[in-house]
Amino acid sequence: MTQITLLDADLAAALDGVTTDRFFTDEQFQRDVDYYRAQNIAKTMLDTGLISLSQFNKLTVLNRKSFSPFLAEIMPKMT
Repeated sequence: MTQITLLDADLAAALDGVTTDRFFTDEQFQRDVDYYRAQNIAKTMLDTGLISLSQFNKLTVLNRKSFSPFLAEIMPKMT
């Protein structure tokens, strides 16, 4: 394993001007919460037999399109 050591000054210089504001805004957080809630409802419906696995997968695709969760790009593809 390779270990990299940065001096505090190097680290501070590397992080100068970097903020998380562009990565996870309040709006993005709300979309993720809404996606999580919608998925919980869909999972409950699946678990209780109200919908089939195929319908659950279709709902998942729609939820990802509607809410655009932060990590949607790396989530498994639904078939």
